[in-house]
Amino acid sequence: MNERVQDVSGIKRGVMLSALLIGAFVAFLNENLLTNALPGLMREFGRAAATIQWLSTGYMLVIGVLVPVTALLQQWFTTRQMFLSAMALFLAGTCLCAVSPGFGILLMGRVVQAGGTGLLIPLMMNTILALYPPERRGAAMGLMGLVIMVAPVIGPALSGLVIDTLNWRWLFYLVIPVALFSIVYAFMYLKNVTERTKPRVDLLSIVMSTVGFGCVTYGFSQTNVWTQPEGYGSIVIGSLFLILLVWRQLTIQEPLIDLSVFRYPTFSLVAVLVVILMMVLFATTTLLPIYMQDVMQLTAFATGLLLVPGCLLNGMMMPVTGKLLDKFGPRFVIVPGLFLIALSLWLFTGIDSYTTRGSVLLSHVLLFLGMSFVVMPAQTTGLNQLPSHLVPYGTAIYNTLQQIAGGIGIALFVGIMSSGANRYLHHALDPTAMHEKTQSMVSGLQTVFWIEFILAILILVLGWFIKKSPEHN
Repeated sequence: MNERVQDVSGIKRGVMLSALLIGAFVAFLNENLLTNALPGLMREFGRAAATIQWLSTGYMLVIGVLVPVTALLQQWFTTRQMFLSAMALFLAGTCLCAVSPGFGILLMGRVVQAGGTGLLIPLMMNTILALYPPERRGAAMGLMGLVIMVAPVIGPALSGLVIDTLNWRWLFYLVIPVALFSIVYAFMYLKNVTERTKPRVDLLSIVMSTVGFGCVTYGFSQTNVWTQPEGYGSIVIGSLFLILLVWRQLTIQEPLIDLSVFRYPTFSLVAVLVVILMMVLFATTTLLPIYMQDVMQLTAFATGLLLVPGCLLNGMMMPVTGKLLDKFGPRFVIVPGLFLIALSLWLFTGIDSYTTRGSVLLSHVLLFLGMSFVVMPAQTTGLNQLPSHLVPYGTAIYNTLQQIAGGIGIALFVGIMSSGANRYLHHALDPTAMHEKTQSMVSGLQTVFWIEFILAILILVLGWFIKKSPEHN
């Protein structure tokens, strides 16, 4: 990275950190706030699950594409310019969502929102690193981690309460004043902590990245991806663009992302792990509310409350698993976590119309408990193998993979669920009967969870090969 840090000795770090944390809270809360509303939006707009999931998939795809670009933008614009632009973009998208007359405008608003969030996430992490010396970064990053942890915990219950008592539009109306406050507060107190070096912008790499990831995600979102030319054609085109992107990064003098990080085996192994985990996690958290509201007939608020314990336990366990990683090494922490994830998905394969709330709660808690033992410890282990000058690129790649894999996972598994449901209805005696429609969704979900379970077994085997490597300075 060419970025140079200014003298921050006279800056009020606490005030600066507060401005960043307010923005972080709004962004991370918004990322999962709409999941609980998807079943209601399907009914209101008359859209199938494979279409409505783009409200989540499109959001994550935009963030994933922007994460590596943000590292470049931070060298062209000041901290204040970046933060205020990101929050203004987020606010504009939120307003557009709130007043959207139909699905198309709502999706456009989500894309604009995601543009702001995608600029915000790496900016906050890099600003904290610039503000604090190494011996004080742990506490500052811990506060950011707390914000990241709290948002998913309160998101499902809060969105469920809003949906049941008001209207899904209030999910955006309530965010607007908080976003406005964040902009005003940052305008008053946020200072510049980096100097602009204005490196060369490789627009061709940005185009290749955007088209490549976009086409692949769109292809996987098709209900019968391997039989529809539109599906596999998009995947082939996207893959070609991604191959060209990799070739260009390896041959130009100033790459958008330094891919030499993949020469380190532990980093590469963790990257595969992250991709599969995020596909499973985001797909499951998207499909569960649909199952709980359309099959179990729970309200949005009850759905949200049932999801809180798993998210809460996940957040509480993160500091604990970090200490266990330092003391016992990665295999001791990661393998048990992967086992819990596989166990959870195996339990989910048995869901049907009569599954109890307690069974869903147990499976969800096991899933998120397992994630707390795997996600951050695995990424920390992978990054520890990199020399210091490659760590920013490694972080950007992991963040990008999380968002892109999450988006592809949602698109792919919602498509599989829809395909499985359609197959069931094709053989049903009365495809229009409500009982048959419910059973078709159960059949589709069981197919999804069996595939996810097989993937969990695969990464459980991979987890045995993740080991502690010498840390670089």
